[in-house]
Amino acid sequence: MTALRSVLFVIWLYGSMVVLGLTFLPLLLLPRVFAMTGIKCWAYAAKWGMEFICGAKTDVKGLENIGDTPVLVASKHQSTLDTILPFIYLKDPCIVLKKELLWYPIFGFFAMRTGMIAIDRSGSMKALKEMTQKAKAARDEGRSILIFPEGTRNKPGAEPDYKPGIALLYKELGMPCLPVALSTGLCWPAKGVMRYPGTMTVEFLPHIEPGLSRKAFMSRLENTIETASNALLPTPMPEHLMDEELTA
Repeated sequence: MTALRSVLFVIWLYGSMVVLGLTFLPLLLLPRVFAMTGIKCWAYAAKWGMEFICGAKTDVKGLENIGDTPVLVASKHQSTLDTILPFIYLKDPCIVLKKELLWYPIFGFFAMRTGMIAIDRSGSMKALKEMTQKAKAARDEGRSILIFPEGTRNKPGAEPDYKPGIALLYKELGMPCLPVALSTGLCWPAKGVMRYPGTMTVEFLPHIEPGLSRKAFMSRLENTIETASNALLPTPMPEHLMDEELTA
């Protein structure tokens, strides 16, 4: 039954993307906020599908920590869902994502029109400089910038590997940092089509103020996110996660 639900969800996820994408396609000719509406509708569709098709509910905590002013959002990354849910809870977010996603039909059109920051994940100085320039432009438009400090999806409970991009943005943008802990990988693993019932938690944590040294910031960020994310995990871990690869 879980396998059947998983397949139905994949059909729902991409089917709704096509239907909504084509429906909202004319909005790409209008200001960004209209195109963002199309993405937000798809995000609600994905959330609905996980709950009613796969039996995986989303529990969101700490919404009061988001605030009304733009922030640098640093999120744990366990699932593709982590790139979708922010459009529900954040106002006009600008997400740092891998450049390959721009080649995806429909999704790529909306990502480009809404000014997402597509980067080369090689981590070269040129890529980091380009990311910073685009992030500053988004900040100046009053947008929050969301980045996944580990750069890729990790299995729940895996050893973290925070990349330097988040420290660079923290220094150059001068914005408060909003850490995000989550457990989405429990129900939507990093790899494969299987989706599992349960509860996925997303927790927005208190801000980290700007102005810390690189070392102090990275230490505080990693400790804050990892401690909170690990606290969201069950004991023992679900069987379907025990034998998976740690990264994807």
